Amino acid sequence: MRIDLHTHSTASDGTDTPAELVRNAAAAGLDVVALTDHDTTRGYAEAIAALPAGLTLVTGAELSCRIDGVGLHMLAYLFDPEEPELSRERELVRDDRVPRAQGMVAKLQELGVPVTWEQVARIAGDGSVGRPHVAEALVELGVVDSVSDAFVPDWLADGGRAYVGKHELDPFDAIRLVKAAGGVTVFAHPLALKRGRVVPESAIAQLAAAGLDGIEVDHTDHDAPTRERLRGLARELGLLTTGSSDYHGSRKTVQLGEFTTDPEIYGEITRRATGAFPVPGAGGSARP
Repeated sequence: MRIDLHTHSTASDGTDTPAELVRNAAAAGLDVVALTDHDTTRGYAEAIAALPAGLTLVTGAELSCRIDGVGLHMLAYLFDPEEPELSRERELVRDDRVPRAQGMVAKLQELGVPVTWEQVARIAGDGSVGRPHVAEALVELGVVDSVSDAFVPDWLADGGRAYVGKHELDPFDAIRLVKAAGGVTVFAHPLALKRGRVVPESAIAQLAAAGLDGIEVDHTDHDAPTRERLRGLARELGLLTTGSSDYHGSRKTVQLGEFTTDPEIYGEITRRATGAFPVPGAGGSARP
């Protein structure tokens, strides 16, 4: 089985619609794909309607969190999307995205970059606007060569010249809320140093003690020594280890299935979840 547990669609900051994403996942030879858009479940219905036979969909979300001034992302799988407390927190994060992006546009303009809110809104479309959309605007203007190049201190990295903060969950609250909604939590790309500051291993240990289920180890932003370091930490803390692409369509170069999760780990995630169940493909009804 080929299992990719971290992907994004146009419901947040990917370039594939949810329907395109599941079709592309099947074409890439995946057996299981997780839809984990940022702080939203809005893509579920379209993905399920288009789900090809032979592909299983894991519903999820990537939750925006912050601890001791350091941003982190928490992957939440198979939770009940209607659970009210978790829904309310996701809504607070989403509601803060527009003023945050507008604030980044204003800062960029102060730095002499001719970006406009209209440009960023066009790039975001119906998705939840975020830093990648602002980054793509910088690419369009020729300020940087790629979206990744915008996530540096000169521009959009945490604490960067054009960075603006947003409402984010305390990760301990995120674990509690996801658990209460019957879901499973995995700390996304925990040592992705190229993205900026990362939480110390002592904080990961505290999160594990609070009920964190796993950490994402095999990821494009982790080099080989970092992956081995994380595997050792996971063994020490009794955490599951996952692998995934963090696919964003054409917005990033990583491809679906570039990194995958062991089937036994996937089985354990599904066993622990009580809020929702993986959805097997029935042939799909949406058309390109």
